[in-house]
Amino acid sequence: MSSPSASAPPLVLEKMTPFQWTAIAICVLLNMLDGFDVMVMAFTAPHVSSDWGLSGKALGMMLSAGLVGMALGSFLLAPLADRWGRRPMIMCCLVILTVGMALSALAATAWQLAALRVFTGIGIGGMLAGVGVITAEYANAKWRSTAVALQATGYPIGATLGGVLAAWMLQHFSWHSVFLIGAAASLLCIPLVMACLPESLDFLVARRPADALPRLNTLLARMQMTPLQALPPAPSRDGRRKGYAALFVGDLRPVAVFIALAFFLHMFAFYFVLSWTPKLLVSAGVSAQQGITGGVLLNLGGIVGGSLFGWLASRWALSRLTAASLLLAMGAMLVFAGFNTTLGVAFPVAFVIGAALFGAMAGLYAAAPVVFAADVRTTGLGWAIGIGRVGAILSPLSVGLLVDRGWQPSALYVLCALPLGLAAWACLRLRVGVGQVRT
Repeated sequence: MSSPSASAPPLVLEKMTPFQWTAIAICVLLNMLDGFDVMVMAFTAPHVSSDWGLSGKALGMMLSAGLVGMALGSFLLAPLADRWGRRPMIMCCLVILTVGMALSALAATAWQLAALRVFTGIGIGGMLAGVGVITAEYANAKWRSTAVALQATGYPIGATLGGVLAAWMLQHFSWHSVFLIGAAASLLCIPLVMACLPESLDFLVARRPADALPRLNTLLARMQMTPLQALPPAPSRDGRRKGYAALFVGDLRPVAVFIALAFFLHMFAFYFVLSWTPKLLVSAGVSAQQGITGGVLLNLGGIVGGSLFGWLASRWALSRLTAASLLLAMGAMLVFAGFNTTLGVAFPVAFVIGAALFGAMAGLYAAAPVVFAADVRTTGLGWAIGIGRVGAILSPLSVGLLVDRGWQPSALYVLCALPLGLAAWACLRLRVGVGQVRT
């Protein structure tokens, strides 16, 4: 399925400079905060549950609370980034994230922590759409899929570091200390973003703030490109729908639906695996430390899988590579279901699950900017991420209910593996090639 027609690309990046790689590296770092935030709740879940005597249903709600916030942030804040600028919105979201994590450490009840998880998630959800867009726009065609895949790999890096740090912190301090570490990490990112993260190139061209031309030429100079005498032609907005309505026009409508479907199904399985694996391993009979080890292996696999995916994405069609990753994850989860207490098998398979799931996530994040024009790109990515977060919300909640009804871990892994097959089909319908981007 091809992308709908649009104006000619206003800017063509022919090479990669240290300035561009620095911008992408900052986006990787910001995505690490997402991984840390999700896993901080997963790894502290047994301790929070023990302190407050939470049922499986209540714990599922706790794990889903941050994801509710992420969905709200993706839906509500991403369109604002297309209006006001991606960089200012990222700054705003970092402030929300810092405050939310700090206050979470002071929570005295489960309801307080759940509410603060929603608040923190709003910051993360709003930030991720802008981060993904800036990554795609500052990479040239040759390296674009690789750059976006590397940016997505920031998630398992943050989750792995968060898991290792959480395991050590929980041995010496209470679970509250882990949230304080998250607050400190996001706080340190604020001055870094202010100093080093550039504004979206296509935002300056499409939205044309008063100082767009000098700002654009400053960025072009840092990328060793010739300055412009005037802004490139902007896409015509006459008669075009705005906001989310613009995503459902002509040939773009089925593409937007397939992307959202793939995100939804992938994140349903993804957040089940990441949120519940440590707890379910313990329920199946392994020790708490072994449960955390299983969660860490998922994320270590994700680092390898995301990096490998980035290398392959510059050579293979993105939609087929993503579909293959989804099918590999489904198969590995089915194997894990049968051997989750046989650690000699379960731990290597957990590594494969993480590699495949994170590889697929990198593919979805790389594919999403392809089909959206510059003036609605963050809105489009926010739409896809937001729908995906709905799947992420339903997953821990549904599993929590099934745990209370006596479902065994093996049955839960089988149930949550099956949607990945449908997600692979949706990816194949997208037919995204190598290095494509829409400007």
